[in-house]
Amino acid sequence: MLAPAPSVSKKPIFRPSKRSVAAAAGCRLNATWYILSSAIAKRSKHIDPPFRLDLTFGDDDLAPLFEPFDPVTQPVPEDGLPPLPPTGEPFDPIDWDYLRRVRADFLDDIIDHYYRAEMHGADKIPATGPLIIAPNHSGTAFPHDGMIMDGLLWRHDGYRREAKFRSVFSPKLAAVWWMRPYGIDNWWRRGGGVDMTFKNYDALLARGDKVIYYPEGVPGIGKGFLKKYQLQHYYSSFVVLAARHGAPVYPVSIVNAEYVNPTGLTFAPLNKLFDKLLGIPFFPLPIMLLVLIFPFFFYFAFPCQMVFLIGDPLDIQKMLREEGCADPTQPTREAAQRVAERVRQIAQESLDAGVAQYGQKPYDWKGFWRSMKQVKGRRWRTSAFGWPFVFSRNARDTERPPAKNRLHAWLRDLDLWAYYVPFGWLLLVFFRAFRKPPYGYRGLSAEERRRREGSYRWDLTTRPLPPKEEGVDDDPLLSRERK
Repeated sequence: MLAPAPSVSKKPIFRPSKRSVAAAAGCRLNATWYILSSAIAKRSKHIDPPFRLDLTFGDDDLAPLFEPFDPVTQPVPEDGLPPLPPTGEPFDPIDWDYLRRVRADFLDDIIDHYYRAEMHGADKIPATGPLIIAPNHSGTAFPHDGMIMDGLLWRHDGYRREAKFRSVFSPKLAAVWWMRPYGIDNWWRRGGGVDMTFKNYDALLARGDKVIYYPEGVPGIGKGFLKKYQLQHYYSSFVVLAARHGAPVYPVSIVNAEYVNPTGLTFAPLNKLFDKLLGIPFFPLPIMLLVLIFPFFFYFAFPCQMVFLIGDPLDIQKMLREEGCADPTQPTREAAQRVAERVRQIAQESLDAGVAQYGQKPYDWKGFWRSMKQVKGRRWRTSAFGWPFVFSRNARDTERPPAKNRLHAWLRDLDLWAYYVPFGWLLLVFFRAFRKPPYGYRGLSAEERRRREGSYRWDLTTRPLPPKEEGVDDDPLLSRERK
């Protein structure tokens, strides 16, 4: 039984032009800087500013903020990624052996002792889909909050393969190696991710999957610490698809994950510039100045105490009927946008309540030290200081024989020290170019390298997922939390 949606004001929403919305939101900037002393300013109220800086974004700049209402008929955005060959054969790059190694070797310790993560309300989620989990983005906490939430959800379901949530992600995150944690090849898809297109999203729900979707999109990642806990614009595609498939939507409030990187201050022009130059959709300051010198800081995370609060399910079809839709499976543009805004308001209220209850001590340093004492002998690998080694070694170990001895183990991964040295990016690029897999790409053709890295676009209509594996538990090591 779906819980009724909380009452929210349903005043008609005026659909302004892109440029008027951008101006109100700060996307069109008319910034006037006064270089006069305060004393002169007080005496001369009508003095014109010595110079004026006008930054006006065009339609191409503003397009990411406004999705097409009927994306099925829209072409796939150009991002330079080649598509997988449309053979029609089933395809699923999720790597169950890799997930087993990650969770059994170190991720459980990171969840329980570094982040001391808690999840409340997971019992509300049914065992089977279709359904949508809709969490808030935690500023520049990417990808830590999503990784921890995914782990907790799968743990709650007993690590059964058919219960694994599928997440949808922007393929841009797979286009360049530094946007994959520690450069791990095809990391997003190996963990269960699927390219975020309307057709793929539709196919997942039609298949009966449980889908993780962040309605704020990439702008939610790059909003920065000054806008913590402030939900951005909600894209309405999830409303259309939830109604089409009768899928309930579960808002999820993520509390304290904003403090993964409390130094992240973002600015739209810088985000746009570095997205074009390096494929990085956000450029948080001042931490990124350190990142340019030390690669280690690009993936560093402070040990905040993450809390995930699963809200009551929302009946999207009912909400659309309340907006005047006779057939909620075919809503109008305006109705879908109004419902998306209502869901955003509901989620914002829930998030505010969660912050008031759980967000007063985001780090709880005493609790952190007590928790880390319980992993004696594993503290370095559990803390963020050891992650370049443990993440990278874990991925490499799936493709190489065991080390001959301890010295051999350190020597073959010597390149990983580049994460900790000044301007180590240059060394990392060098090693990737001149070492063979699983360390680099020497000897691979351009096509082989793209497939290995995951630098391609995956369309489920031409390369569908195989049927689900029912009743399959993963390795017993992963099931220890069930006991």
